[in-house]
Amino acid sequence: MGAKKIVVVSAGLGTPSSSRLLADQLADATVRQAAELGTETRVAVYELRDLAVDIANNFVTGYATPRLAEAIDAVETADALIAVSPVFSASYSGLFKSFIDLLDNKSLEGKPVLLGVTGGSERHSMVLDFAMRPLFSYLRAKTIPTAVFAAPMDWGSGSEGDPTLAGSLSSRVERAASELASELVEDGSVRAPKVATRPEDKSFEELLSDLTGRN
Repeated sequence: MGAKKIVVVSAGLGTPSSSRLLADQLADATVRQAAELGTETRVAVYELRDLAVDIANNFVTGYATPRLAEAIDAVETADALIAVSPVFSASYSGLFKSFIDLLDNKSLEGKPVLLGVTGGSERHSMVLDFAMRPLFSYLRAKTIPTAVFAAPMDWGSGSEGDPTLAGSLSSRVERAASELASELVEDGSVRAPKVATRPEDKSFEELLSDLTGRN
């Protein structure tokens, strides 16, 4: 069995970015814990900041540049996804949502997804449950139970950092990574069979096609 492919998507805008830092910690912990379970993994990281212009042009022209097409294909064919966004106006960033909108609506069905968010204070942690989870639930992704939020005070920095808070972030990262690693081991290379589409789940065009017999 080949190595499992984990794709990391970070929507941070700064350099360095706290979103990228959190994404890297989640990926590193997942790779380590998967290895402990006997599963080999490989990681591909995509910084949406570098694709911002390509994403905007795609909405206008309908054409994806080679590097954007590569990122889209990587996410759609990955065995697992780690998605991290900064908080903007009490939700995920517009850049993050724009990229997700370019994915095929069925490409994330049943795919394990570990969610992460970075924000300026703990009150922004609600973005995980009120914005990120609903988005990926709509896409029928299999979101990992533990999602990780990181505020500025979570990042310990030598003697000035709070080791208790830094450890708290570390423990959340480890727990989330453990859950994602377990999904990679349990799922194997076989996806769960897709459930037959219910009438209420079909689009208007699909229902019309069923009635007319036209494809």
